[in-house]
Amino acid sequence: MSNSERLTKYLEVVMKIAEEASKKTPEELKVNYKGILYPFGLCSEATFQALESLEAREDDVLIVTYPKCGTNWSAQILYEMLFAMHNKEPTIDNGMLEFGKPEKYEYLKQQPSPRVFASHLTYENIPKSVLEKTKILIILRNPKDAAVSYYHFTNSNPVLPTYSSWDLFYKDFMSGNILYGSYFDHALTWEKHIDDLNILALTFEDMKMDFIGEIRKIADFYGFSLTDEQIQQVQNKTTFKSMKDKSSNTHGDLGKVFFRKGEIGDWKSLFTEEQSREVDAKFDATLAGTKLGKKIDYTKYCTF
Repeated sequence: MSNSERLTKYLEVVMKIAEEASKKTPEELKVNYKGILYPFGLCSEATFQALESLEAREDDVLIVTYPKCGTNWSAQILYEMLFAMHNKEPTIDNGMLEFGKPEKYEYLKQQPSPRVFASHLTYENIPKSVLEKTKILIILRNPKDAAVSYYHFTNSNPVLPTYSSWDLFYKDFMSGNILYGSYFDHALTWEKHIDDLNILALTFEDMKMDFIGEIRKIADFYGFSLTDEQIQQVQNKTTFKSMKDKSSNTHGDLGKVFFRKGEIGDWKSLFTEEQSREVDAKFDATLAGTKLGKKIDYTKYCTF
């Protein structure tokens, strides 16, 4: 099955889930597994249990992000890199590693390498074989922009719970009563392993400011031998504008949901000064002083 056929099938499943979701309350669209909330219809206890048996390969590619921190962007970068190297489509797991039915992992076992996966999971919930064999790219984004992007995303995605106001969403974001849990807790699980040799952490902001430089870091990390011309081609195909322009082909009717602005600083459009100070205090109490916290460059991107 080609990636386009796989995408079509995935979007059909999403539309069926959306139809079911329209009949449920926002709270019913959250599934609790081991104390963390996940999206109804896309995740289940049976799928998480089956995920633990996933047999990773050393040439697998895994991208980990908190929601709305550059997931689709980084996945497309890896796709284009692998395509440039092998002149054939790598296996793309549409959706997330944790989405789908339990039998999905048996299907993935049959798929050819290289395989590209993405996930929003914490370190503890990534399959053991992946942690042992696979190189993992982590993309971070400052929490204020992540929150605003997440708010717009959950309100426009038909399978996710909606919020009647930014203030209500902000309250859940800060308390962790949100799909995939606390932004801060998620980052801290990966902070503990930031020095592991199979992990590379980059930021959304650095990718926006020095795209070519960050693409080269990704290529070097995975050991991809790309010419300067190939690096330039990857850049041209994965700018936000390029991906948004072709989103109807890559994401169907959900294209406009996944690609909204892709900017730095959009948090100022919704945050009040009081909310901004609350996030500042939360960041100071959790991530300030950590290696991941320093990478985010909070002072530069999160002050009015």
